[in-house]
Amino acid sequence: MSLDSLLATCWSSAGDAASDRADLRSPVPLRQRVEAAAAAGFTGFGLLSADLPAAEAEYGLSGIRSLLADNGIVDLELEDIPRWWDDGPARAESDRVRHSLLRAAEALGARHLKVTPDGANEPWDRGHWAAKFAELAEQAAGVGARLGIEFFPWANVASLADGLALVAESGHDNAGVVIDVWHIARAGTPVADLAQVPLARIIGVELNDADAVVVGTLFEDTVHRRRFCGEGSFDLTGMIAALRTAGWTGPWGVEILSDEYVALPVEVALDRAARTARAVLAKRA
Repeated sequence: MSLDSLLATCWSSAGDAASDRADLRSPVPLRQRVEAAAAAGFTGFGLLSADLPAAEAEYGLSGIRSLLADNGIVDLELEDIPRWWDDGPARAESDRVRHSLLRAAEALGARHLKVTPDGANEPWDRGHWAAKFAELAEQAAGVGARLGIEFFPWANVASLADGLALVAESGHDNAGVVIDVWHIARAGTPVADLAQVPLARIIGVELNDADAVVVGTLFEDTVHRRRFCGEGSFDLTGMIAALRTAGWTGPWGVEILSDEYVALPVEVALDRAARTARAVLAKRA
């Protein structure tokens, strides 16, 4: 039987970079990240929008595509359009990133784009958000990629149910959710709920683990204290089984963020991330 395919999400290869900093760019050269992911057995790779300008300046989009292909990367995830829902002062910067990401998605043959909700949980209009999400889903479809929103338990789109509701209200067939098991566990979502998610609405899945007790805020815990798969408290075997019942066959994203993780050489970190993920995927509930 063939191995489950794995996707190294952007943070898993970014080294000492974290989403709680003003500068989100990775200090690790793109070639080193891609080659380390390939050596660890990943056939999928994630790239953050903040890292795209430097990568394009060094390689050009055609060069990035060749780098990925030469290393056996077949699934590309492009991530993050800041405040994609905003029609206010932030719109100009948001649109700049959006256009850059959409152009790259088309040139690189991206599998999907991933966006996130409002982590500040400001007052919001669900109908407005649904319309903006549908607009972005249509633009993604125009460049051959799907669109997924990742939900956060501290954000306005806080749970699996919230994410699916927003996608349903958007009414767009090209839209869905990215399911990070960290957010499933920390939101207290029943594992059985994963088996009921329509397969067409699952854009991506991300595996990781964590201790039973949250330290600090949820955001601090997710950025600084995640664990390798199987080394924490999550019912990963149950969650994977439920997702397989829903019809998910991969790629399985692996997203580890922690102070321990970013201190490791990227080659060592990705190798351990892949090995521990495969060990959990090999188990059966």
